[in-house]
Amino acid sequence: MDQQSLVMLVTSSSPQTQLFIDYLGQQLNCPIVLVSPGSTQRAITGRTVVLLDIDYLDEGIIQEWHSLSSENPENITLAAFNLRNEDHAVEVLSAVNLQGVFYHSDSLAMICKGLNALMANDLWMSRSLMTRMIQFFRRQQLNSYRPACGLTQRELEIIAMLGTGASNTRIAEQLFVSEHTVKSHLYNIFRKIEVHNRVQAVNWARQHLGAPPPLTSSRHQPDKQATKLIET
Repeated sequence: MDQQSLVMLVTSSSPQTQLFIDYLGQQLNCPIVLVSPGSTQRAITGRTVVLLDIDYLDEGIIQEWHSLSSENPENITLAAFNLRNEDHAVEVLSAVNLQGVFYHSDSLAMICKGLNALMANDLWMSRSLMTRMIQFFRRQQLNSYRPACGLTQRELEIIAMLGTGASNTRIAEQLFVSEHTVKSHLYNIFRKIEVHNRVQAVNWARQHLGAPPPLTSSRHQPDKQATKLIET
């Protein structure tokens, strides 16, 4: 096992949590760091397995960790524990890129075995779960980002950027439009797909549209006179 590896446990602090941390530290022979659900570690260096306690995290926090791991895949391996069953795992995996899955029913020994596998850069999930996820993403590909629910191409572009965690300011800069225009598009998107916030919109897109189309990062900045003509 890489001696530089550590496990970051994202859950609520309690006496039971401390016992869990002590057990993992003894069995894995690596540092175990507790992170409260309300905070996201932004500076992670070295090999880190982030273990998310699904019982204590809302969708917004889970998406923050998803974005962070996507930005730093070489250092961060994302896993979740306290999942109810395989159906629950499919639901979570459809929105978050996890390398490991642990259930309520898993023993401490099984969790340690899985964490060892994750620190060795292996996946930790059942064959049946992986089969279901392959089938899920194949179904998504059949309808991948074709016009849906009356969404325009620009609205699809914006909903794709939401999935990267981009702010309204960042979206406006990327698309060379005003923040007011972005807000108008978001209002129309939420109305068309019947959601109320960004997290729900991202989850809706992953469920119905599949992986977002690649965003072009090499666009040239238009001149100031042309900028006003592309406010769409």
